[in-house]
Amino acid sequence: MRQVLIHPGEDGLWVAECPSLPGCVSQGDTREDAIQNIKEAIEAYIVVLKEDDLPVPEDNRDALLLAV
Repeated sequence: MRQVLIHPGEDGLWVAECPSLPGCVSQGDTREDAIQNIKEAIEAYIVVLKEDDLPVPEDNRDALLLAV
């Protein structure tokens, strides 16, 4: 399980990023596309870390939604 942030980008695409995996960012034409694309990006990111014998960071972040 990974926490993912998703938001509309400046160019009209949806942007999805995984904060626990630095640089793991994807996008899509729709919110659903962005979600599918970030799933694939996370899987690929972890495969590469394992192939390079690097540790896979844990996702130990906590999310909080604030009304300001």
